[in-house]
Amino acid sequence: MTLFLIYLLLGAGAGLLAGLFGIGGGLVIVPVLILTFQALGFPLEILVHLAVGTSLATIIPTSISSTLTHHRKGGVNWHWFRLIAPGIVLGALLGAWTASLLSGLALQNIIGTFVLLVAVQMAFNLKPAPGRGQPPTPVMAAAGGLIGWASAIFGIGGGTLSVPFLTWCNAVMRQAVGTSAALGFPIAVFGALGNLWAGWQHPELPDWATGYIYWPAFVGIVLASVPFARLGAKLAHFLPELLLKRLFALLLLLVGLRFLLT
Repeated sequence: MTLFLIYLLLGAGAGLLAGLFGIGGGLVIVPVLILTFQALGFPLEILVHLAVGTSLATIIPTSISSTLTHHRKGGVNWHWFRLIAPGIVLGALLGAWTASLLSGLALQNIIGTFVLLVAVQMAFNLKPAPGRGQPPTPVMAAAGGLIGWASAIFGIGGGTLSVPFLTWCNAVMRQAVGTSAALGFPIAVFGALGNLWAGWQHPELPDWATGYIYWPAFVGIVLASVPFARLGAKLAHFLPELLLKRLFALLLLLVGLRFLLT
């Protein structure tokens, strides 16, 4: 019961962040699941992979909820989505396969380093200057491939990568966040499928896991994440974005250091 409550709280926090920043919530879900799975005594060789795969699976319903809210407010550029999504599909499948080749400790260190970099970016509000306009279609597809590949490795919805890219393409912030939330759907679907396949019938999987997806965590997180993603998307239009980002950056800094120093 206590564990399920943790999953519910985790889902609420992840959903809120997904709606606020278009980040898919994985930056919160993956670290907390890693710590939770460590406490449960899951083998180190698979617990990080389980956290990544489960995170990607939970982002599927969260991204749908967040995207619908942003779409109603005119915040999704579907033309850009169609240009970027094919690259994301291929990249996400490749990223899941890449992660499966890494040891649990190596994957944890890579995630810890990424979390620290995101903390710095959010704390100082670093982002590319807009004004370049839409790149050629091959560039959009290639960018989608890179975003999907990295997101599937880190277990995230891709917002920390796609929002800066869309801003660089001259999208206003609200449209960048909304479009990023929509792009989180193919990332999550194909990243989760890749992890399902990569971990299929692994001998050290715990009960209630299929591939690298742990269903008790999935259910608890999804139950809370969907309504809170809708709330976060609404709050994104009212709350001071810079203050929220800096507070979140502090949390990420602590999480990243925790991973790299253990």
